[in-house]
Amino acid sequence: MVNRYNKLDVWLFGLMASLIAFGLLAIYSASNGVGAIDLFYKQLAWFGIGLIVMAVIYYTDYRKIMEYSYGLYVVGLFLLVLVLFFGTKVSGATSWVRVGFIGIQPSEIAKVTTVLALARYLSSDNTDITSLSDVLFALAIAVIPAGLVMLQPDMGTTLTYLSFIFPVMIMAGFNVYYLLLIMIPFLLTIVGFFNIYLLITLTIFVFAVLIFMRKGFHFSQLIVSLFGFAGGLFTFRFAADILQPHQMRRIQTFLDPMSDPQGAGYNALQAKIAIGSGGIFGKGFLEGTQTQLRFIPAQWTDFIFCVIGEEMGLIGSIILLSLFLALFLRILWLVSVIKNKFVELTLVGFVSLWLVHVMINVGMTIGLFPVIGVPLPFLSYGGSSLLGNMVMVALALNFFRNKRNLGY
Repeated sequence: MVNRYNKLDVWLFGLMASLIAFGLLAIYSASNGVGAIDLFYKQLAWFGIGLIVMAVIYYTDYRKIMEYSYGLYVVGLFLLVLVLFFGTKVSGATSWVRVGFIGIQPSEIAKVTTVLALARYLSSDNTDITSLSDVLFALAIAVIPAGLVMLQPDMGTTLTYLSFIFPVMIMAGFNVYYLLLIMIPFLLTIVGFFNIYLLITLTIFVFAVLIFMRKGFHFSQLIVSLFGFAGGLFTFRFAADILQPHQMRRIQTFLDPMSDPQGAGYNALQAKIAIGSGGIFGKGFLEGTQTQLRFIPAQWTDFIFCVIGEEMGLIGSIILLSLFLALFLRILWLVSVIKNKFVELTLVGFVSLWLVHVMINVGMTIGLFPVIGVPLPFLSYGGSSLLGNMVMVALALNFFRNKRNLGY
């Protein structure tokens, strides 16, 4: 649906607004019963700021967005370095910088700038997708900010930085098989943090996948698989020395929540109780016992989906996830109709980023993933997160507005 007077993609804007409305209702409910209603008004204020920022981006010359991508990336890196020296520690991670009375999370801003820089580099005529040096440089664009976030340390946000590399590089034309050869050692090294049996199973699986893709055995497949397995063994053996104590407890309670039901496993158990108790239709707005009695601390942030599940039930949860799906499909449709490589790669990066956020956030509330502190896009309380997500939508709206100039 297009307004012929201002060329606004009403569908895309409406989907974003609907998700934010879900979030505001959930934050109001989660904070109302515990005397923290000011959080709702702060989020509402950030929404107002976000609309102003969106308007500026919407009317910005689309060519300037591409031109300034590298500069914005450098700014993002600077902020990530700044937070390591002057940041405020929250929940075990030094992720925030105070500017007066406002707290800013640079990692949320740098996500957007990293996607833009990666898309700019991969869309350049000078980038050779068959060159190993170009592949490694593209990987470095995403890995460098991810490494800075890891130093905070914030494992959940680090994983989200790595989430868009593979889809964007495939969209750019890189060979999937060679990308797998590069990524498998990193993947298996991360798996080593969780379980030795999972590591063994996944190593055998990826080795078989590599053989299947090349229709035969190659020595490089064995080297890559063994190298990844060795990395996984290292992290498995020294996980307690590498990870922070709270991160180790989260992994342990993910594998067995009842091992510490009143400690590290408490949130995960209470989250499943909240969602399960909502039933089909939910308990009703402001009627959730787990929500109103605050069985889950700070449930307006990473556990916001519990509020939806308990008070709006399965129906409300399905509607919410359907809105996310519609948002993703709308942007992918835009990818299919705009024949501009920079735009295609940028939007694929945004969708990949959102998809992984939703999968991890919802997954950890129902016990499919460990609790690693990843917000639910557009819903979780947090001005930096909300602003970053609205900026991504604003860029998509800008591209839609200029689609005929971009090769529609």
